Amino acid sequence: MQKLIINGGKRLGGEIAVQGSKNATLPIMAAAVLCGGETVLHNCPRISDVYSAMKILTYLGCKAGFDGSGNTVVISSETISANDISDELMREMRSSIFFLGALIGRTGRCRITLPGGCDLGPRPIDMHLSALRKMGAVIREEYGVLDCFADGRLHGAKINLSFPSVGTTENIMLAAVLAKGVTVIQNAAREPEISDLADFLNKCGADIHGAGSSRITVNGTEKLHGCEYTVMPDRIACATYLACTAAAGGEIIASRCRPSDMESILGVFEQMGCIVHTHGEKIYFSANSPLRAVDPIRTMVYPGFPTDAQAFVMAALCKAKGTSVFVENIFENRYKHVDGLKRMSADILVEGKVAVIEGVPRLYGAKAAAPDLRGGAGLVAAALSAEGTSEISNIHYIDRGYEDIEKVLASAGADIKRE
Repeated sequence: MQKLIINGGKRLGGEIAVQGSKNATLPIMAAAVLCGGETVLHNCPRISDVYSAMKILTYLGCKAGFDGSGNTVVISSETISANDISDELMREMRSSIFFLGALIGRTGRCRITLPGGCDLGPRPIDMHLSALRKMGAVIREEYGVLDCFADGRLHGAKINLSFPSVGTTENIMLAAVLAKGVTVIQNAAREPEISDLADFLNKCGADIHGAGSSRITVNGTEKLHGCEYTVMPDRIACATYLACTAAAGGEIIASRCRPSDMESILGVFEQMGCIVHTHGEKIYFSANSPLRAVDPIRTMVYPGFPTDAQAFVMAALCKAKGTSVFVENIFENRYKHVDGLKRMSADILVEGKVAVIEGVPRLYGAKAAAPDLRGGAGLVAAALSAEGTSEISNIHYIDRGYEDIEKVLASAGADIKRE
């Protein structure tokens, strides 16, 4: 079992090149199933979730792998020899659900089990299934298995989402690009990763308009083709390294990022007392003064404060002067990292969806287990600011979303290693 050993108290400095977006790469890899040719994706992070997606693609009969030692993934989907995905592969990551829309769009049939991933509370796929049924899919559910098929091509439909779900919006787009007619998604999610998926699909020959707004229109087409595409930078990974710097102190430049996607997060760091300057694809970030508490933070859909940033921003606020409050509006089980922070002497009270953080003068190194992907990143940020040595276990969760997190932080001056 691997773990991270972190000797805290080291200020961070230097330049960190931000990895490609996990949350954009995974649906785009699923979308490659629709293309029937070769897809070349640049700026893909070397993380375990990407390798899991490659396993699914290979299982389906595609060829998928990194091209050399860089961050380019090549996918050939000329041949699809299966339209089912094994339970073992489905359970490796939550994003396996994207293959539902892609497979039924390409082959007219898909047989899967419920997806896995981090345990963040109930994340039902009812909206995914309801949307596909409106597009003509027949779906049978029995003993955790979903058997989905279409009599010929799916057809367009007007779909009103009860909640702007990112996964549902993307799955509808994947199913709709090869459907007959026009699909309109009302109350669509507006995250930048959705726009990235739309840009990729359009480059493959799809006809999608309105991505990034609450109304997306997909005009179905007969066929897509492969293309060469560069995945957007990871705004959550970028925010993680800024939070680590805020917690530990220091100055960094985050490069190869897109500051315009991160305004809600950057505003919180400025409230803390950090200095933030943006220029092009760079963020100049300084945390040389004691941090201060911030106004209540409510996690919301984009462009609000992202739930994925809650854990590591909370970690940075553990030593901020005053009282900070989080209200978690997206997932039920998103405070599992709090126990680990308390082991480091953080003063946090959780009541339902509200967490109250009373800033303390010091944190102390401790042993803690990553409870999920972003919670694990939060524990790393706290350990960087703590006195003494911390051991973070269960780092397979962290590896799902961060490429060589220990190497990135070590390059900025952190005393961190993997054992």
